Formats: sequence, structure tokens, C-alpha cells
Amino acid sequence: MEDLLRKLPPVHELQRESSLLSILDKHAVTKKLWTSWIQRAVDEVRKEIQSLSYNGPHELKMEIISRVQGIAETWASPRLQRVINGTGTVIHTNLGRARLSDQAVKQVSTAARHFTNLEFDLEKSTRGSRHTIIEDLIREVTGAEAAIVVNNNAAAVYFVLRTFTKNRKVIVSRGELVEIGGSFRVSSIMEESDAILTEIGTTNKTHYTDYLQAIDDETRMIMKVHTSNFFIKGFTESQSSKVLAPLAKENDLIYYEDLGSGSLYDYRASGIGTEPVVKEVVHDGADLVSFSGDKLLGGPQAGIIAGKKQWIDILKKHQLARVLRVDKMTLAALESTLKDYLKGEEALQTNPVWRDIKKTQEEIKTKVDKFLNSADSCHGIHFEGRPCISKVGGGTMPDVELASYGVAVYSENMTAGELERSLRRQRPAIIGRIMDETFYLDFRTIGDSEIEETISAFQQISDYMS
Repeated sequence: MEDLLRKLPPVHELQRESSLLSILDKHAVTKKLWTSWIQRAVDEVRKEIQSLSYNGPHELKMEIISRVQGIAETWASPRLQRVINGTGTVIHTNLGRARLSDQAVKQVSTAARHFTNLEFDLEKSTRGSRHTIIEDLIREVTGAEAAIVVNNNAAAVYFVLRTFTKNRKVIVSRGELVEIGGSFRVSSIMEESDAILTEIGTTNKTHYTDYLQAIDDETRMIMKVHTSNFFIKGFTESQSSKVLAPLAKENDLIYYEDLGSGSLYDYRASGIGTEPVVKEVVHDGADLVSFSGDKLLGGPQAGIIAGKKQWIDILKKHQLARVLRVDKMTLAALESTLKDYLKGEEALQTNPVWRDIKKTQEEIKTKVDKFLNSADSCHGIHFEGRPCISKVGGGTMPDVELASYGVAVYSENMTAGELERSLRRQRPAIIGRIMDETFYLDFRTIGDSEIEETISAFQQISDYMS
């Protein structure tokens, strides 16, 4: 063991190696960082030296150089990498949720590249407020009197509760105390906000009288939480905003509805789900509503709070408004996205979320046929077009199944798991599903421009196996 360790070259000697100096030049990093890579590689080899089959000093040096090259390439690669989504899940939380339209991306780029009027009034030459930049667009698309944007919908819920119900009671149906992604629970957010939770009803049934009987002098708010990520079927009853908003008003309470995904488009008219439309809830009399920007809206991560001006004005002046505010890139992307909703369905064709949800099985099959016609050259890998079912995802419309079309992939030399791993290691990585021990790509979420890249990835795997 000691003989092997003595054969390890010292760091100062490795720093003179031309191959390592070329790594320093290639990546244009500081000498300190480059030296840390060398030290890390030496430490790794030292720990593993007994399991390595190298005897001579030259072989050990080459192993260290190889590891430094690997460390450098990993460091240089973006941590946030592009992937091709072949799962068919449109709003895939693990893959970044909503993709932005090209115009939204362009506006983000412009905002990031240049100075902006983020907090400057160009007409008056005075300090402005970022809260007003897109407020008029939110008012138009929701029908609300006023609005404010924070960094996500969980923040919006916390903000509303902390501002208006600290140490006061909030009535919520027991069946609506949902847990969203990452083990975040509505009840826990309420607890953190110092709101006093008053649970009513049962898991499957909450009557109007349950709300009425729960109201007392300590009650400040009636809150309804849309159960975006699950649904209960069968013997159920819940109360709508049409019923709860008047009840709150009669008792001088705030009626707040957390819509979660928050749809601005009526997918029900296309036979897709039963998601409530924000504008309808506002029209029914909700004092405040909140919803996400990066789910059904198809925009950037944000929490949008819309409602009565008297309540929104209080939120704008609260200290948490600064803590939870969004940046210029988010506002730029949200502006572009909202304008498409105001323009109508033709403009929404550019919104990837809207477009992918609305795609028909026939349209998707056309893409699959294009792929199959061009993928014949992948020797040892076989493809079979098949109908399948897509999901909306993102904790949205859990009961909705979208008829889709995709490709089952069979390899002569690889299992479905090995094929999945190989595609995941491609650049861009290709993410699919394994169903019935077969690797599967759902083409609902694979763009036309990504078909050639997908074929190229299979070709590389094919060549490697040959």
C-alpha cells in the first residue's frame, strides 16, 4: 500500500503537465479552481488505489489526468440542462413545468440583456412600482379590480393568510386540506402564517350549514382550496364560490379561493376536465383568488393574487410584498403570456402548454409517422407506433386522460431499463416511460424540431452497440 502511495505524483509536479495546462486554458478558470480539480483527482485515486490495476507512476499519472478532464467537463456543463420530454406529461414538475412561448422567451431575453423601467415611471420621471407593470393585464384577463404577483402560489397563500388572518380563524373544508408537491401542506402553510385553522365537514362532504355553524367572533375568512392534484368520486358534496362568497359577505368576512393551477381558458368547452376558470370565480364574488403562473397558464413560475382593490392595496403595502416580489424576467414572461390570452385562440397556439393539451391524437400520430419514416437506419433498435394516454400533470386535472400516440422501442441488445439510462445520458437527455417492461415515448410533448434529435440519439446508441 505504501509503495503504491509513493508512486502518486505530487500536485506541484502535475501542475507542470501540458495536458493539464491545456485544461486550464480551455476552461479559462482561475488557477486556484484548476488546482482544486487536480487535488480532488489525486485524493480520489489515493482512496481507490488498492482497487486500481495500475502499478507504474506513469499509469497513475494518466489516471489522475483523465479524472481532472472529467471533473473539468462536468464543471463546464450547465447544471440546468435541456431535456426532451417523451413522457407525454404536459406540465411535468420534475422537468421544469411550463415551457414559455417564443415571444415570451424573447421578452425575457430583452429584459435580462438591457436596463428596464422596472421601477421607473417614464411619463413622470419618478420612481415607479413593479406591482403596476402588468396589473392591468391581470385585471383584464380575470375581471378583478386589482392584482399583485409574487414568486409562486404557495407564497401567495402564505401572503394572503399572514396579512389578513394572523391570529384569526380561517374556515376550510376538511376535504380541501391538500398536500401539494414536495410535501407542502395547506394546513402547514396556514400554521406558518399564524392563521387559526377551523376545519369543517368530512373528507367527502361539507355542507353549507357546516360553514354557517363555524362562524364566530374570531372568524376572519372563509377559504376554499381547489383540489387540483386529486379528486374524490362518489358520495361527495362541496360548496361553490357562488354559495360561499355571499355567505362571507353577509358575515363581514373575506372570501378567499386558492385555485392552485388557475385556468384562464375554459378547457371544459373542449371536453377537457372540469377546471374552474379564474374569471368565473371572480365574477361569483370572491374577494381574493390566487393561482400559479407556470401550470395551466403556461407562463413563468409566479403566484398571481387577484381580487378586490381594497384587499390588494393592503397586500401591496405589506412588508412581505418586498420579500415575495418577482424579478423583471418573470414580469416580462408573464406579460407576453397574458397578452396571448387576451388576443384569443390563434395567439394561444404559440403557448406550449395550451397547444399540447389541445393536441388531438391524429395530430400526434402524424408526428409519430414522421419519426418512424426516418428512424429505419437504427440497426438493432425497433420501433412500433401505438396509441397511449397522456396526463396534464403539475398537480392539475388528475382525472383527465388525453388520447395520445407514441412509440414503443425494442432493442436487440438492451433491456428497457438500459435503454432508458442510455437515452437519459444523451445530450439533450431524452426522458420517456417504461410500461409493461417496454420503453415508450409519448409524442404529445415531443416538438417537431426535436424529432431529428431523438432519431440522432437512437442512432448513436445503435452505433455504439454495433
